[in-house]
Amino acid sequence: MSFDLILFGGTGDLVWRKLMPALFQAFRHGSLPANGRIVGVARDDLTNDAYRSLIKSRFDGVELAKRPTDEEFARFAAMLSYLRMDLSNPADYPRLATKLDEHTADTVVMYLATAPSLFTTFCEQIAAAGMSRPNMRVVLEKPLGHDLASNMAINASVRKVFSERQIFRIDHYLGKPSVQNLFALRFGNALFEPLWRREDIANIQITIAEELGIEKRGAFYDSTGALRDMVQNHALQLLCAVAMEPPINAHADAIRDEKLKVLRSLRPWTPETLRQHVVRGQYAVGTVDGAPVAAYRAEPGVGPASNTETFVALRCEIANWRWAGVPFYIRTGKRLAGRSAYIEVNFRPAPHAIYKSPIGAANRLVIHLQPKDGLELHLFAQGQQNRMTSQSLDNQLSPVQLDLDFDKRFGSERVGAYERLLLDVLDGRLNLFVRSDEQEEAWRWVEPIMQSWAADPEGPRQYAAGTWGPSASSAMIARDGYCWTEEC
Repeated sequence: MSFDLILFGGTGDLVWRKLMPALFQAFRHGSLPANGRIVGVARDDLTNDAYRSLIKSRFDGVELAKRPTDEEFARFAAMLSYLRMDLSNPADYPRLATKLDEHTADTVVMYLATAPSLFTTFCEQIAAAGMSRPNMRVVLEKPLGHDLASNMAINASVRKVFSERQIFRIDHYLGKPSVQNLFALRFGNALFEPLWRREDIANIQITIAEELGIEKRGAFYDSTGALRDMVQNHALQLLCAVAMEPPINAHADAIRDEKLKVLRSLRPWTPETLRQHVVRGQYAVGTVDGAPVAAYRAEPGVGPASNTETFVALRCEIANWRWAGVPFYIRTGKRLAGRSAYIEVNFRPAPHAIYKSPIGAANRLVIHLQPKDGLELHLFAQGQQNRMTSQSLDNQLSPVQLDLDFDKRFGSERVGAYERLLLDVLDGRLNLFVRSDEQEEAWRWVEPIMQSWAADPEGPRQYAAGTWGPSASSAMIARDGYCWTEEC
């Protein structure tokens, strides 16, 4: 198969940090079709050789095992070229058409690693220049819009030019090996399905925590915030993966139909639940890894009175027969006490205790997403021989865990999230991409939170960098008698 992969934003952060390393790994693994071109597109005035040199220099920041040798990069670089172009300038589109005409490709992928504000302009100009083709696919990065109305407007403009089968709305969390294994765990095994319901699960927690601040993305982040950047997409997609019903088959629309049902079943917000079940925070000065760090409002590109949230915690419920009454807790934030992403399923205690279990402990299934990929099943075991009495087995149980580390089991050279998703785009597989109605339903659910915050003069709660966020987050979950993992 021949292909053209056009990376708009070709000198930007996403391309050199994520996309180029992923494409190189696919090249190294022999998964990338040989007869293909990767074209970086940006406004910088660069030659092909200068662009290749720029990309090569960026690999110095990649972990050692994934860096190319000079010989490997020389072979990979033969696929790379560069096109100077301003997406907002209609006069530049004929140059793109000329570039595409140089190579008769079976598949043309337009990857928009740019500001979403350019998506509509891009689609209009592609149509005006007559470049829309049946073999063309378009990849849209998040956040797709800043609210429901802007999201619907972007989707409408894209659908004027491309069919839904040509549109790949990417959420890289869906490409993570642990998320793939969550689907396998649920739908490829008979073990957990009888327990995967309200009668046996007490609560489910989704945590996406980062030690880093906003780095060099101050202007972008200050107009986005944690709710738009993480909750509306990544966190809700993880919630769907946990809570969805088994699809009728493994086809893309069967999977996405079930995710959509979950989003439509999320209990709507009321003024009372918005006050009690949503916490927003913003990091202040603190210490991370023993080093002092600045407050969010002192970061470059951020205003001194900014009310943009860097932390969100919320409690939600899914109003259907499987999950009615089970609280789902989501939290995400910058400058927290550790870097970790995981889903924790907390099971209800045994209905009748004949052993002395540790106080506060419970059976748990933990799906780790980062920094490691794996599964942990937390159980109780008897470490000593039981001393039988006429009334009970009187020994104390101890917590134990079954730990599946995917790197150790399958090797650290497994296909990464972006590598998997890029190969799926080239092959036309939509299973791990988000459909427009899913995206719109997610925006519809978070929009009352944004409206509530816009009317709140108090702004976000401050928390010290290097902690686990505002104390109100702990109080929120404690009202139900539960606690976050590090507090139990």
